[in-house]
Amino acid sequence: MQFDSWSAFIAMGGYGVYVWSAFFVTFLCFGLLALEAVWRRTKLRDEARKQQARQQRIEKAKRES
Repeated sequence: MQFDSWSAFIAMGGYGVYVWSAFFVTFLCFGLLALEAVWRRTKLRDEARKQQARQQRIEKAKRES
């Protein structure tokens, strides 16, 4: 389907509000999903470092006693 002008493209034959809101919601969800993935990775990395440090302290205590 070809459009005669940018305003016709934005209007999408009267369905522009639905089309563009669907695009907006979709990209918003993708953005939130990406942010959650970064947040979880950071959280898991911190937990792994804490657990590793705890394990090293336990091993050090065993060797010293």
